[in-house]
Amino acid sequence: MGNIALIMIIISYLALLFLVAFLAEKNRESKWVNNPYVYTLSLAVYCTAWTYYGSVGIASKSGIRFLAIYLGPVIAMPLWIILMRKIIRISKQQKISSIADFISMRYGNNRLLGALVTITCLIAVIPYIALQLKAVSETFELLIGDNGFYTKGILFDTTFYIALLIAIFVAFFGTRSSDASKRKQGIATAVAVESLLKLVFFLIIGIYVTFYLFDGTSDIYEHAAKTANFKQLASFGGLQEGFNWLFTICLSFFAIFLLPRQFHVAVVENQHETHLKKAIWLFPLYLLLFNVFVIFIAWAGNINFNGPVNADYYSLLLPLQKGHTTFAVMVFIGGFSAVISMIVVSTLALSTMVSNNLVIPYGFVKRMATATPESNSSSVKNLRRIAIFMLIIVAYFFYVKFSKELSLYAIGLISFVVISQLAPSFFLGLFWRRGTAKAAKIGIAVGLLIVLYTLIGPMLANTNAPPGTMHASGLFNLPYLTPESNAFFWSITGNLLCFLVVSVRSKGNYRERNYAEMFVNNSNYENLQENAFVWKGEAYVADIRQLLNRFLGESRTLRALDIFNRRYGISEKEERADARLINFSEKLLTGTLGSASAKMLLASVSKEKPVSLLEVLTILEETKETKATNKLLLEKSKELEQLTALLKSANQALLSQDKLKDEFLDTVAHELKTPITSIKAASEVLQDDDMPKALRKRFLTNIENDTKRLTTLIHNILDLEKLSNKRAELELKRGKLDATIKRAVDGVRPIANLKDIGIKLEYTRSVYAHYDEDRMLQVLTNLLSNALKFTDAGKGAIKIQMSSFGDEVRVAVEDNGKGIPKDEHRYIFQKFYQSKNQNIKKQQGSGFGLAICQKIIEGHAGRIWSDETIKTGARIVFTIPLEK
Repeated sequence: MGNIALIMIIISYLALLFLVAFLAEKNRESKWVNNPYVYTLSLAVYCTAWTYYGSVGIASKSGIRFLAIYLGPVIAMPLWIILMRKIIRISKQQKISSIADFISMRYGNNRLLGALVTITCLIAVIPYIALQLKAVSETFELLIGDNGFYTKGILFDTTFYIALLIAIFVAFFGTRSSDASKRKQGIATAVAVESLLKLVFFLIIGIYVTFYLFDGTSDIYEHAAKTANFKQLASFGGLQEGFNWLFTICLSFFAIFLLPRQFHVAVVENQHETHLKKAIWLFPLYLLLFNVFVIFIAWAGNINFNGPVNADYYSLLLPLQKGHTTFAVMVFIGGFSAVISMIVVSTLALSTMVSNNLVIPYGFVKRMATATPESNSSSVKNLRRIAIFMLIIVAYFFYVKFSKELSLYAIGLISFVVISQLAPSFFLGLFWRRGTAKAAKIGIAVGLLIVLYTLIGPMLANTNAPPGTMHASGLFNLPYLTPESNAFFWSITGNLLCFLVVSVRSKGNYRERNYAEMFVNNSNYENLQENAFVWKGEAYVADIRQLLNRFLGESRTLRALDIFNRRYGISEKEERADARLINFSEKLLTGTLGSASAKMLLASVSKEKPVSLLEVLTILEETKETKATNKLLLEKSKELEQLTALLKSANQALLSQDKLKDEFLDTVAHELKTPITSIKAASEVLQDDDMPKALRKRFLTNIENDTKRLTTLIHNILDLEKLSNKRAELELKRGKLDATIKRAVDGVRPIANLKDIGIKLEYTRSVYAHYDEDRMLQVLTNLLSNALKFTDAGKGAIKIQMSSFGDEVRVAVEDNGKGIPKDEHRYIFQKFYQSKNQNIKKQQGSGFGLAICQKIIEGHAGRIWSDETIKTGARIVFTIPLEK
């Protein structure tokens, strides 16, 4: 492929990333930018050129040993819900922007410790960046058919210009704000897109090799089985390899937490803790998919290439060998994505650490304390931009000087061994209060010295020592261990022992003890608030406001202090600053300058006094008591809310009952008034002595009917009132329910015969139950009367069904009349309800019948309802228990 064409592809791809980052920054509040999938894909920055190319290389020589660097992260993922959530909460609360700030703050904002952690990260990551540049350079040369290596000088080296373009990208999108703790959606989204592309392209080449160049996985296996070292590649390697697997898994476990780029994407770029729930299963799935075809590509390369070729690039060489340049370019773009994402995030994280933990605390703090806000913001941004370019340039020269003879796998493992030296101070600092800054510094320094002497020194010196010497086999020449595993074992052992021994034998200052309590007490995140911060001294609000103005600007400072005053109910006229304001101000400055510099600046405007251990413990104990009191008050408040809700519900029920009472009285008054008015009118007419006898008799009959109606109404009202208040006792006796049904039918038979309506009994045997016969007769008579009322004369039919189900008997009264409208089913058992579907012009009845029936059946511990499924007529069903 032509040199110019490939360069144009690279420039076009970088332009695409610039566009993605720009659009993400422009729409930073969009759900397409802020979602768990972007977060999870950004975590895949773990998969670098080592994963993309190096895994194939190691698989071709050592079989499945390459899986060890992925098992560590997979094992770590379930712990993220607990461990990473705790780290994220602490970091967001304290505005932490890097792992150096995190460890430094845990041990009392120790400036020297922050610098030591930064140096450790530089030693670990710069060779790793060089590894990425090595991969870009070598794959570029393979594609254009040039096997030269840095023969034309920097100005003619394509890799140098690619590195500069990456530096420009990071400098543009990574330093737009001086507050390093703010999320950079543009970079995070671009990294997520790159992670998706490198996975897709690697899967495509895997499918191409497995199913196009070969006839599936079994075909590759059959061919690979004929190679000389296949048995070695297909085994775990026995006890010796077992130890190396164990240590490599431990290294990768530490790396997923401690690598600056992983800390940045997992902690600083996290928007919601809920994203962790998606990441703990989606990220392992991503790693699984990435490694599905690695072993098959490695076997295919071993089968096709017998000469001296770099096995790391089998995925690129295989399509080139077959003349399929398109697939080769896809592999290159995928590898290029892996390289860019790693370099971008790593240089961004390291530049923040260099500026906040090396440069500003040791040279710029005093100058910044007297500069303007604009000048300080510009200085911080420029320092980070310079750091980004310097890191890229140093990594480039490391690549030119040392990387040619080293494999991707070797450089990657060395970086992992170096970064693992942060593990004791990082992990133990989260769960053990006794850890001190002095112990952390000594432990990291001892571990680094061992790694430098046993691993990095020999690598830089290019020592070709004979077997059995320390440089060739590691410290004390332990069998079974590779040099990397040996260096890791002794360095982490020395680091851990020093940390534990020094922590036990030394006592940290009050700041260390204070932050230790805040970091360790994971069950009480309120301790991270200002009221858990221990500080004693003399400081003035005016001085602190002036200091904040120099870094935040006047408007932002006023807003921040206003929020603080409102939160704690402090007057704006307050002159003296307390511990809460000191801690609040320190957090505001930490995001921009780092924890060590923030501490130094605040110390310059306040007179801090040492705090004894007893005072620290007293303050922390008071904080715990305050929290316990607040918790109790919260519980009481919740109880009061529940009681208030119950009282509100009771008041609503009372109002509802009062409304029902008013409606009841209005209806009763109306129902009583109607017959009384009729009786009064008829009585007045009867006073006429000249009235004919027949007409007089007719009016007397009306009076008699209205009197009966009035009597029935009063009787029903009293009856319903007794049943509702359970003052009407039921006389439950064992009886034949079918006999009671027959009595009810006999009672309404004359009316049925008069209207020519048939009544049919549908049951085959007698049923005995415990019930009040008079009340049951009242229910049945009422139901039959209603059925007769709503059924047409001459063609009507009523049927009564009875059957037993388990421990209850069911009775149904069904007719073929006009039925009950669908919207009236829920009302028919209400008091005073009268159906509008009667077969007579004037509605009859008091509206108490079914309401009384319901109370009687409920008094028998039964149920009554209207069957809404019936298509024609009406069907009322009730049940009562067979026994008491």
